[in-house]
Amino acid sequence: MNAFGFTYQFVPSRSSARALLLLHGTGGDENDLLPLGRAFDETAALLSPRGRVLENGAPRFFRRLAEGVFDEADVIARAEELAQFVQDAAREHRLSDITAVGYSNGANIASAIMLLGLIKFSGAILFRPMVPLSQPPEITLRDQRALISAGGLDPIANSVQVNALSDLLRERGADIEVVTQPAGHELIEADLKSGRDWLASLAIA
Repeated sequence: MNAFGFTYQFVPSRSSARALLLLHGTGGDENDLLPLGRAFDETAALLSPRGRVLENGAPRFFRRLAEGVFDEADVIARAEELAQFVQDAAREHRLSDITAVGYSNGANIASAIMLLGLIKFSGAILFRPMVPLSQPPEITLRDQRALISAGGLDPIANSVQVNALSDLLRERGADIEVVTQPAGHELIEADLKSGRDWLASLAIA
């Protein structure tokens, strides 16, 4: 469907209060992470937008200047744009308990939304993220939680990037868990298990 400035997929809840905001990686679209979202939670609502920036025809959520070099002004503008979409879609579809699930570029825009204080997610699962903003504002992220699932062999979102992001979030009060998978930038079965177990822990906490 097309609304609020984005092309997106919405799958209604099957009797769950939880909604998963699914944010794809470069070259993905609104359909890519639907199976992952359903594997994480069989009953949650799924909200999955397509990134509006094109890089050689590949959808992304914000512009980059080179591999690993982000246009930070565009990161901020696109994070604000996406946050407004999420708020509008949440009102339209009556969503309140929203957990972000992002992969690569999608994880980076989710991190930017958190670091800018645009949305207080119920939780965030960040697969293979990097630091989206070098100097985010000094705001409090107390009571916010995120799982970072890194690839130990990832040449893109490497340990330096992952540690820097986790430090930025923790310095602002967020509760961050980092797991390192025996993988590169691609997702593996262990990512699915880690994400599913972490989501289950949110319900218990």
